[in-house]
Amino acid sequence: MSEASVSALLPTNINRRRLRFLFGTISGATPPSGTPEYWDGDIWWVTPEDLGNLDGREISSTRRTISLEGYKSCGTNSAKNGSLVLSKRAPIGQTAILRVDAACNQGCFLLTPNETSDERFFYYCLVHLRPLLEILGRGSTFMELSADDLRSVNLPYPDRKVQTRIADYLDAETGRIDALVAEKERMLALLEEKRAALISRAVTRGLDPNVPLKPSGLDWLGDIPAHWTVERLKFHLHRLEQGWSPQCDNYPAADDEWGVLKVGAVNSWEFNPRENKTLPDSESPIQQYEIRPRDVLMSRANTKELLGSVALVEDVRPRLLLCDKLYRLDVIDDRLSRRFLVVFLRSKPGRYLFEQEATGASGSMQNIGQDTVRNVWIPVPPKSEQQTIALALDRERRQTGEIEAALNESISLLKERRSALITAAVTGQIEPEAMRA
Repeated sequence: MSEASVSALLPTNINRRRLRFLFGTISGATPPSGTPEYWDGDIWWVTPEDLGNLDGREISSTRRTISLEGYKSCGTNSAKNGSLVLSKRAPIGQTAILRVDAACNQGCFLLTPNETSDERFFYYCLVHLRPLLEILGRGSTFMELSADDLRSVNLPYPDRKVQTRIADYLDAETGRIDALVAEKERMLALLEEKRAALISRAVTRGLDPNVPLKPSGLDWLGDIPAHWTVERLKFHLHRLEQGWSPQCDNYPAADDEWGVLKVGAVNSWEFNPRENKTLPDSESPIQQYEIRPRDVLMSRANTKELLGSVALVEDVRPRLLLCDKLYRLDVIDDRLSRRFLVVFLRSKPGRYLFEQEATGASGSMQNIGQDTVRNVWIPVPPKSEQQTIALALDRERRQTGEIEAALNESISLLKERRSALITAAVTGQIEPEAMRA
């Protein structure tokens, strides 16, 4: 962002004061590790995670608490109800109003008012100035906002009555916008639930609601159509192949360069070839790992939610390679449709065994072994029926995808409207007399 753009973030037609004259700035700290008595006490302890998971603008409880002994060991101060808390590390500038007395860790600042003011107004000012705060972040290994840079930021400073009028107005207007956003997000969630239920039913019961059923023999799968079978995936594979991950450059390969896929290439329903890293010239590509059209790719290492994500490669440019966090399923096409297999493995029943048998100490990175994949049970309708089911579900996904896109666009516009409204109000572009909460 240019210097002119930064200046545009600052109010011009109302009084301004630097933050250091309006707030005391407290840097947080963490009690020494390995001391259990410092934790789970009566003092709320704010971290950037609390700000990142915040539903709203106020903090009335925190993920962790510390004891009085832990608080004293930090050598820092707490802040009273009505103070502000702001993250100084990525994502820099997340802000909230404290509705409890609290301390914080080294990833946050506590801003304690030096005089009587409306904390809601200054909360909105800092929301407006967040792009500037992000620019002010410095560092080599990670970005951090310094106390001096924060204290030097100019804030609008109307009189207290105007502060309250603006805050009341923004509370009402942003509340209306937030309610609309929440409703549209609820619609998105319901749409996803409906789609997931439809997919699960189609890949386990078929499309005919009147088809005779029989027990599958698997509790998690339930009844299936009487003319279907249930078989291990390994009987439908030529082989299961794991790729290769050399040290790569951390940017996507050009079309004429060799690239190694990242696990994110299969996170969504559609294969994403842009999720790759450039293979350095010093490395020779292992061409047996080159991706081909009609490959079925599966993530073998990912978060629990994305572990086992699978995608069918429809079309792909040359010179993309399979990485070691992906499996390639070489499907025997005689009795199994690749499209049907992908749809089943992305359904809730298809993911059941992966989630049950995932290994790994970290919740952020789980693994599934080749034997787990080979031994997964799959329902096997006649191949022509598999293809009909897959095509029907493709049509359904396209239709719901259009609705999702429209809802997401509407949400984006509402959020832009909210941001613009806050900016206009705190920078004096809306006359206080024109604000009616």
